[in-house]
Amino acid sequence: MMPWHLYLMAGAYIVAGTFHFTKPRFYVRVMPKYIPNHRMMVFLTGALEILLGILICFPLTKNLALLGIILMLVVFLSVHFYMLSSKEASAGIPSWILILRIPLQFGLMYWAFSYIS
Repeated sequence: MMPWHLYLMAGAYIVAGTFHFTKPRFYVRVMPKYIPNHRMMVFLTGALEILLGILICFPLTKNLALLGIILMLVVFLSVHFYMLSSKEASAGIPSWILILRIPLQFGLMYWAFSYIS
């Protein structure tokens, strides 16, 4: 049996991915201009988060899912930096919160990495 906090992580990614489908306008708004087809990318990344969250729960796919989460978080860093680039890109979120999200991303990467066996 895996530790409860691994299931907590899985649930967090499933919930986060679900928001891509229930609040897509927010995610489209914060997408960097150089990324094509924003709406489709929002849905794809949401589906990926949900899928990786589910795959964490199975011993056979746990490590692959955790590596996928780390890679996804690395890619998402570009969105976090983009949101710091202008008031429009920030979607109304205060700068101090956007700045704090960057070390949080690295903390989430470490959290995922710590479960790889």
